[in-house]
Amino acid sequence: MALLLQYTLIYASVLLLVALGGCFSEHSGVINLGLEGIMVMGALGGALVMKSMADLPALLMIVAVVFGSVLFGVVYSLLLAVAAIHLKADQTLVGTAMNLLGTAAATVFVKALNMAEDASNVSSSIQYIEQKKAFSLLKIGNFELSWFMVLAVALLVISHVVLYHTKFGLRLMACGEHPQAADSVGINVYKMRYAGVLISGMLGGIGGIVYITAGVSEWKFENGVAGFGFLALAVMIFGQWKPGLIAMAAVLFGLFRALSNVYSGFDVLAALPLPSTLYNMFPYMISLLVLAVFSGNSRAPKAEGIPYDKGKR
Repeated sequence: MALLLQYTLIYASVLLLVALGGCFSEHSGVINLGLEGIMVMGALGGALVMKSMADLPALLMIVAVVFGSVLFGVVYSLLLAVAAIHLKADQTLVGTAMNLLGTAAATVFVKALNMAEDASNVSSSIQYIEQKKAFSLLKIGNFELSWFMVLAVALLVISHVVLYHTKFGLRLMACGEHPQAADSVGINVYKMRYAGVLISGMLGGIGGIVYITAGVSEWKFENGVAGFGFLALAVMIFGQWKPGLIAMAAVLFGLFRALSNVYSGFDVLAALPLPSTLYNMFPYMISLLVLAVFSGNSRAPKAEGIPYDKGKR
């Protein structure tokens, strides 16, 4: 039970962070389907920090890893921002291309890095066995509380406050609902949309490093992030683009994902004549069900996905 709780919370943290990132982007009016690629690049940034700064004290390691993930996630999200906001490209196509490019670019980069250190090493993996210990905050029996779980809760609270209780958040949401009206009262729609996309890159990047360090001590980048970017989109839609509801949806999806890790430890589940791959499919099956049932009644920001043209009213 302790392991189930631990994995549920860590996967829920990943989904929460990435879904909040999508929430900021879509509230600004830009659909971010590239969260999968942003997660991979954020994971790459954090993993490179762990690889190159292995001797840092625990607290500095956490700060450096988060900073590396944020930096890579924000820089990569600029591709979407420039293409969608200034070039007015199709946001769905740009996001899809970012997902494909993210995994491919990370794989090539890590292989080149490994070969530069050892010509016979063509692996796309980065190891961080010892560095992972820095992320542990508290351990009670089999349950381990991670600093990333605390960070996810803190960012949830901050996101709620920013969106609903600050001038910036209200202006951001106005740009996603009616950008022409927002522009008419002096709000710079382009600037607000850039801010929304870059915040999504920041949160998505952190979500990427949390995901790859969840249960393993090295990551093979050609595996990507196993569709967690798309799961986060389902969490965001199920949560109606509201941080509080997104948090509850993230816990639900995290629970189903955690079952694939620990189901063998439950006699009832282990006794069922079900293949292990079925448990791996649970979160994706649930996401399809959620989207089929709830997407028709969901209320997305009205102007999401529509390029803003200042000359049109």
